[in-house]
Amino acid sequence: MPKAMRTLFALIPSLCLTLMMFPIATVFQGESENCFLVKFTPGVNNPCSVLASLGLEVVEEIPELDVFVVRTPTVLQSVEHALSRDPRIDFVEENLLLASCEVPNDQYYGFEWHLQKIGAPDAWDISQGNPNTVVAVLDSGVDPRHADLAPRLLSGWNFYDNNNDTSDVTGHGTAVAGVASAVTNNSIGVASIAWQCPILPVKVTDPGGYASYSSLSKGLVYAADKGAKVAVVSFGIYGGSALSSAAKYFMDKGGLVFAAGGNTGGYVSDPDNPYIVSVSGTTSSDQSWGSYGSYIDLSAPCSAMYTTIKGGGYGNVGGTSFSAPLAAGLAALVFSANPSLTPNQVEQIMESTAVDLGDPGYDVYYGWGRINASKALKTAVGTTPIGNSTPPSVAIASPLNGTTVSGGVTVKADASDNVGVSRVELYKDGIFFASDAVSPYEFYWDTTGDIDGSHTLLAKACDSAGNVGQSSPLAVTVSNTAADKTLPVVSILYPSDGGKVSGFVKIQASAADASGISRVEFYIDGVLKSTAYSASYAYLWNTKSVKDGWHMISVKAYDSFGNYSEAKITVYVSNKK
Repeated sequence: MPKAMRTLFALIPSLCLTLMMFPIATVFQGESENCFLVKFTPGVNNPCSVLASLGLEVVEEIPELDVFVVRTPTVLQSVEHALSRDPRIDFVEENLLLASCEVPNDQYYGFEWHLQKIGAPDAWDISQGNPNTVVAVLDSGVDPRHADLAPRLLSGWNFYDNNNDTSDVTGHGTAVAGVASAVTNNSIGVASIAWQCPILPVKVTDPGGYASYSSLSKGLVYAADKGAKVAVVSFGIYGGSALSSAAKYFMDKGGLVFAAGGNTGGYVSDPDNPYIVSVSGTTSSDQSWGSYGSYIDLSAPCSAMYTTIKGGGYGNVGGTSFSAPLAAGLAALVFSANPSLTPNQVEQIMESTAVDLGDPGYDVYYGWGRINASKALKTAVGTTPIGNSTPPSVAIASPLNGTTVSGGVTVKADASDNVGVSRVELYKDGIFFASDAVSPYEFYWDTTGDIDGSHTLLAKACDSAGNVGQSSPLAVTVSNTAADKTLPVVSILYPSDGGKVSGFVKIQASAADASGISRVEFYIDGVLKSTAYSASYAYLWNTKSVKDGWHMISVKAYDSFGNYSEAKITVYVSNKK
């Protein structure tokens, strides 16, 4: 961007005309009473019949994700609890409504300080975006008559009313769109980060501004199929397996999904989501703002941000709802500067060039740091796209070769690729059995339908370029005539129950069973962190990833017949000095 133009931007008068105000809450009851989302473990036949036999009504299906929206006439929590223990169910979760991550802010810190802070003017010398790099805004809609947005708007879809009316119902989506891709250098309004990129409006909220898991999931599938390279989901996404599947679908199509980190100001225990870039907030002085936890990937400015307002005006907004589109807009610039880059490469460029704030390296407040547009664009143009001729690697992790199995068996596979695994296929006795597109790759095998004796399992992993990797064949023996019902013996050797820990702690466990141990799982506060398939059973836990205080460690040991036992202890984490 010419130096004279940068000076002109800096001299534009500071005019705050409107203050946006939205609810702070993040999770609400489902949009339909007693509705939740169900996905079956690959390998289960006739899922609709199974749901009907359980007295559950299928409301709709998201076929691209193999997810059903179902309704129960009984208490939601009791049905969810029962289904979660059924090995035929991959996941079951409430069809929650999510509130946008916006908070009111009546202070004005300068005209679009955030663009100067992240080095946007230098980045614009390399790219201002590209008409082929579409930014999807999944929100309350976008004002189609706003002078700073209308020239950028594509025809989108309304998933709440099921029509093409994507006009804004609350104003939130209009403000989000303005941060990402408002028209710039047109002598009116505001500048944006990716000002040459089109906006695909995807309306996913109800009139109150809340979006359900199902509408967001369908919106991501729609945006991916429309060719969007970046999606902005300015909601605090804490969990949500269906959403993760949709984000994986979006990534497999070549794009990246960005979500708001949340505004609670507290710790969130969710693990990192490999398919969603969660963005926390920073102030003009680079102080961390908003929720924090190991799920945070990056941080970006979020306070006193000047943007477009529903009705044609402009005003200040704040909250991580606006750190997300700023980071997403930067991703759009990186894609525009080097269209051959993969989604993983774009994310890595943004993380490696971010300004390291807080503790050195990664931390739960800033992620890998506050975004730096100038360095990211300079790195992007010099990055060679990853070649994709290498097949993925894949191995069957459970059950182990030579073990005896019976009843319902969960087959687990590990797969990796230099670009990304699209799906893993399981073959039984040389015949295709089932496919799973989302990690962890798991399959439900009901061995009661097979004859007793030896059977062969084999896994194949595929990437988006069509490369296929194959595991070594694995032989197991099916024996349903005299299944072992004896539970394994498991104990936690270190640390001790009630002990005090800090830094890195090596959790050690012992497990034994007459039929052999197939795997040992390590959990922190109920969240699976690691799985060990051979002795010694241990997991290195970085206690700095959690808040100081009491935390539960649990270890589950499984035998070759699927029986398991669990050991639990509580420890006190103390890292503050």
